[in-house]
Amino acid sequence: MNNNELNELKKRYVANGAASADGHFAERAENAELWDADGKRFIDFAGGIGVLNIGHRHPKVVEAVKAQLDKVMHTCQTVMPYEGYVKVAEKLSHITPVRGHAKVMLANSGAEALENAVKIARAATGRSGVVCFAGGYHGRTFMTMAMNGKVAPYRTDFGPMPGQVYRAPYPVESIGVSEEDALRGLKMTFKTDANPKDTAAIVIEPVLGEGGFHAASPSFMKALREICDEHGILLIVDEVQSGFGRTGKMFAIEHTGVEPDIMTMAKSMADGMPISAVVGTDSVMDASGGNSLGGTYTGSPVSCAAVLAVLEVFEEENILEKSQALGEKLGERFQQLERSFDCVRNSRHLGAMAAFDLVDGQGEPNTELAGKLCKTARERGLILLSCGIYGNTIRFLMPVTISDDVLNEGMDLIESMLREMSGQS
Repeated sequence: MNNNELNELKKRYVANGAASADGHFAERAENAELWDADGKRFIDFAGGIGVLNIGHRHPKVVEAVKAQLDKVMHTCQTVMPYEGYVKVAEKLSHITPVRGHAKVMLANSGAEALENAVKIARAATGRSGVVCFAGGYHGRTFMTMAMNGKVAPYRTDFGPMPGQVYRAPYPVESIGVSEEDALRGLKMTFKTDANPKDTAAIVIEPVLGEGGFHAASPSFMKALREICDEHGILLIVDEVQSGFGRTGKMFAIEHTGVEPDIMTMAKSMADGMPISAVVGTDSVMDASGGNSLGGTYTGSPVSCAAVLAVLEVFEEENILEKSQALGEKLGERFQQLERSFDCVRNSRHLGAMAAFDLVDGQGEPNTELAGKLCKTARERGLILLSCGIYGNTIRFLMPVTISDDVLNEGMDLIESMLREMSGQS
């Protein structure tokens, strides 16, 4: 079927809230390129929103998935477990920098991992309060919607959110929130809303995802660790978007030297297969009773096979080094854009987790320009995403395995569009 035919089916049968606004339908993909149902080629700078750090259809992952399909597709691991689940747990426990010996539970999505992390923290502490941060994003289930630090479109239309979720400011210098401001705000939250002795966890993205790709400094993360230790609060680090090599290390928290009590991960851990994980200190992870964690599809045998293949690819192909190198290339191109265009500001990257902001003539967030750039890019064969509290951030999540030729082709297109939009053509 072609794009027009598929769009007609979408309009008739797919709920508006779940339907993509894009009229192109993916037909095939390889590494950092996609082709739609009409045969049009796209350069992919989105990576399925950070899911494809080692590229579309990495051959080793495809091979592992096909091999698993010839063995077992599903048993429900609580009915009859299988090797893949325990091997993934073993691998993750070794590479995840939580305190002490780590144990693991597998789930299906990032949101489900966060839901379970909160459940585990509540069981381990006997407390119920959760403190999150402005600009944070943790998912679309009810608990994670309450935890999100952005209202639209994630909480609009859905009524009251779960209680005992509190908010503190995230340090973002470019919007006027210093590290001191953020710590002062957290302490005020503890004074006015969330009693520390009733707080189970502080949940934070070490690099804001939807909030604009702003990294928390090592000193801020260390201050959070000290606050948690002082009050017996668990520190939960959400690495769903920043994990698995995006920042040049396996996990972004490794840039800070801080060891959390619990970490959540998903997205690029299986190169497109649905799976997530909660990894934490063994005493914390074992706090809830038997059969209190899990689900019908959690830790699917096929997805577990993909995870194990991904981890092999990281070792064999030096993915972390490639992420660091890609970040340097993006940083250099961003600096060129800032020198050439007054509308480009605040370029930043931690490894290949990279972004810049678009502003108007007064230096204020230019949401309209960001939307126009992403729309025009799609029309010209480049998949580009915006994000940020004001929607004016252009974020880059292309596979770290992207070739230099494809990378430069996409960046050249962005430069030419900015030139047109700023009247410099």
